[in-house]
Amino acid sequence: MLAVSSCNPEPDESDLYTFTGETIESLIEQDSTLTSFNYVLSRVGYDKMMAAYGSYTCFAPTNDGIAMYCDSLYNDPEAVIPHNGMTANSLEGLSDSLCLNLSRFHITTTYRDIVSMTGDGEISNMLGDEFHYSSATGETRLGENGTATAMIISSDNAATNGLLHVIDRVIPRNDRFIPAVFDRNKDRYSIFGEALKMTGLVDSLTETTKGMFDYKQLRRAAVSAAISPANGPGTVGSVECKVGYTVFAETDEVLRANNINNINDLIAYANEVYANAPDWYDYMNENGLKVSTGNDYTNRYNALNMYVAYHIIKASMSVNQLVYEKGSNSYWNYAPDADPHDYYETMLPHTMLKIWEPSKSGNTLYLNRYRLNNTLTDQLASQGSEAMHEVIEPGAVVNRGASLQARNGYIHAISKMLVYNRLVPKGVLNERMRVNCTSLFPELITNRYRYWATGDGNIPTTHDTSRRGIPSKYFENAEFYTDEDICFAYCLHGAWRSYQSDQMQFWGAYDWGFKLPSVPSGVYEIRVVYAPMDYGSFMQYYIGTSRKVTSMQALGLPFDATVSVTDPRIGMTNASQEDDLGVASDIAMHNRNYMRGPYSYCGHAESTGWTTANNGRFEYGASMTVRYVLGRVQLNQGTENWLRIKTLNPDNREAPVGLDFVELCPASVLDNQQYTEDWY
Repeated sequence: MLAVSSCNPEPDESDLYTFTGETIESLIEQDSTLTSFNYVLSRVGYDKMMAAYGSYTCFAPTNDGIAMYCDSLYNDPEAVIPHNGMTANSLEGLSDSLCLNLSRFHITTTYRDIVSMTGDGEISNMLGDEFHYSSATGETRLGENGTATAMIISSDNAATNGLLHVIDRVIPRNDRFIPAVFDRNKDRYSIFGEALKMTGLVDSLTETTKGMFDYKQLRRAAVSAAISPANGPGTVGSVECKVGYTVFAETDEVLRANNINNINDLIAYANEVYANAPDWYDYMNENGLKVSTGNDYTNRYNALNMYVAYHIIKASMSVNQLVYEKGSNSYWNYAPDADPHDYYETMLPHTMLKIWEPSKSGNTLYLNRYRLNNTLTDQLASQGSEAMHEVIEPGAVVNRGASLQARNGYIHAISKMLVYNRLVPKGVLNERMRVNCTSLFPELITNRYRYWATGDGNIPTTHDTSRRGIPSKYFENAEFYTDEDICFAYCLHGAWRSYQSDQMQFWGAYDWGFKLPSVPSGVYEIRVVYAPMDYGSFMQYYIGTSRKVTSMQALGLPFDATVSVTDPRIGMTNASQEDDLGVASDIAMHNRNYMRGPYSYCGHAESTGWTTANNGRFEYGASMTVRYVLGRVQLNQGTENWLRIKTLNPDNREAPVGLDFVELCPASVLDNQQYTEDWY
């Protein structure tokens, strides 16, 4: 199947030179089973790259695998152009563009040995795409779930410029858009696929890119020479912003189990479950919208349209990327019972979906699982007793082994009906919501900034190896109120004192805002997290009901991030040394608008051991994390809610600001008379 080249960073050929030792290219040349792949590389000059300076991992298909690929392309009955552009059913019949795509799809700029491919995950390649790997069967296989996969038959062949893995076939990939993938899987998704077409939502699922965006860098020599670009301020390049989607879908089998045997049954079901939606769907109620049960299924408030739209997230995520899971390379969530979870906005206007992997359920992923009194506790240093946490709604399980990959996203099979019913705003989302920076900006998810570690390729850099530059105009959910230079960077995963072990940073003469998640209407306490440091920034926060600066009002007093943890304005104490573990001082701190960092993560890898001393709550001193309470505000689902951050010292362009997560805590949680908010 054809693949389309994307604008990803190419190696700087001016820095290439030939080694005298074994290179990936020389290893390929010595293997008589790889002559076809070497021909493909040589057609587009990538044989020279594999013989030159760099750090690559090459997955090389055998001659038989290449022949099988050529035959499948030439005889593809669904080819958009005859024979997919091949001139003959032979190696020589491949076009240059097919050779280029084939080469780039099988090369990464990341060192991936066989050990790093243990379990399940994704690998990003030079084409800017990704392919799945799995070792569940005892063999390492590559390719989309649910299809024939390529198997590594010779691994970890070391070269001076990387690694060579020999595979038995071309890695299978799907270059079709999500609607076409549904069409090809009508045996599983005939009803949901038909509903997708009838609602017109298929038209939204063919977008692949927002275009190219420039990114800048600003010098920070006074802070740290190690992270200061040598050439100072200015535009240094551009990067493509891809668009992708994740669809959670009920199979025909699941629908039949709910007495839904055809599209008319699904329409009747949607009409029933959404008939009274304005009673709990504040967005509709506050805007005077009514549910339509007519036959104009393209109406955004037609019940069938609402049903389908709530299944779609505008961010491309494999099943392994839905939440930041625990693992040997993780740097958070090692407090007892801490659970990976995340929140995402769906295509049903102003609604959210929670994805949760409870620690006591193995690696089972649930959509909209509702546990009574979540984020409240009746015990010290615990999420609380089982008695207070009855599971009211178990949620829909994501079937890990049944996902489908499309060119612009993923389809995940789920175990039960997914509906934005009363339990979602009144139960699932009636908890303290901690929304990570990458969930605020889905572009970071789709373009694979999120979850990448230092050294991973295909992400442009403007700083040191632990940070990657981001174009300031990259985000749909952001607005900039000044033309002054502002620099954005994404801190790749590592031993940061950060939730999900990553964060965004920005500095310069900043004045910008971003859209908050669309929570159910109510009073919320808004919190941000930061690390007090003497070279921090001085800023003012604002809250507004749109991206327009005229809608913004100051939120709280000006905030000084340079205030030390020992400063009486914070009132921080060493909680681990106190008999009540800091409960009394928590109250005093909160009265000053400060809170300790969460108990659920720390800044150390699992291999170094989670301890109370390095936990986000009990760590005391330099580099610890502190939450700052911006204030209580009324947030309405019927409007957008925006948070603006403006520097109060624009002349100091070297002062950084971290954006790790935003906490939205309902007043019902804060003011609960029976339980207290947990430390997690």
